Amino acid sequence: MQMFSSRRNEPAKPATEPETPAATPPPSNRATPTAQSGGVLSSSVSIVGTVKFRNELVIDGEVEGKIDSTGRLTIGKNARIRGEIRTKSVIVEGTVDGNVTARERCELRAGCTVRGDIEAPRLVVDEEATFFGSAKIATQANRPA
Repeated sequence: MQMFSSRRNEPAKPATEPETPAATPPPSNRATPTAQSGGVLSSSVSIVGTVKFRNELVIDGEVEGKIDSTGRLTIGKNARIRGEIRTKSVIVEGTVDGNVTARERCELRAGCTVRGDIEAPRLVVDEEATFFGSAKIATQANRPA
């Protein structure tokens, strides 16, 4: 079987014309801000104590202690958290042994395990998530004074 190509041959660039890469900024010793200004604690990281952050953090390792934040927390599939979590929003894919308080949203994804109480105005629980505890779902307007 013969195959025919409809590709046209393009003329080669003259040897005198150097090939220039796309506009690339020169390397810098300063860290440049990115659209997603967060951090990652990988699966090889183990922390005993208090973890505090402002914007966004992904934890895939072990934390024993309190996690306190004004931002978004993602607890990865390999993560194991033993302690209280207080944050703006949290996504749980790993294991949490402790209470979770989220000011905006808490999401329990398939395969996660949470042993503790959850308090959040919005709670999303996937069908394959495991949750042992009580949940208090209250918006600001519904909370007692």
